Amino acid sequence: MGWLLQRRIDCQEQTLAALKWVVRRSGQREAGPAHLATGLEGEDAAFFYLGRKGYSVVARRWSSSYQRGDLDLIAWQGPMLCFVEVKTRTAHDMAPAEVQVDSHKRNTLRKLARHYVSHLPMTTMPAVRFDILSVYLLPGKPKEFVHFEAAFGWSDRRKWDRWDD
Repeated sequence: MGWLLQRRIDCQEQTLAALKWVVRRSGQREAGPAHLATGLEGEDAAFFYLGRKGYSVVARRWSSSYQRGDLDLIAWQGPMLCFVEVKTRTAHDMAPAEVQVDSHKRNTLRKLARHYVSHLPMTTMPAVRFDILSVYLLPGKPKEFVHFEAAFGWSDRRKWDRWDD
């Protein structure tokens, strides 16, 4: 990734941080529960993290009128379409953030992804990957990212299941 693109991403991230600072200083409260604000902060951090890694983020918090839930980030990494589920924590708990993506959540993400892909103006389906990006916002420390590329696929069936019979 070029220096100029890196600098542009840094400037965008600093501008967003400055705007949030202005809102806090003005005495306005953020609407909604604190855990939702933490989640949005984590999604913002993930957006810039992926940009620095060369991803082209094309949608944030995408939702469908046909399926409950949303896709946190949708990005292209070259020809690969990536659906990224962001999990944000403010502490390192016993259980890592990424284990919160259970089978129900994976199925919801798959349904949303199918709906999204069906509306792409392409004649062939692109290569698709489901990622989980854990963001740790620890007080007084730099943000930490743990990126699980291809964390799960279109089904939960594992490759080796066919030999278990």
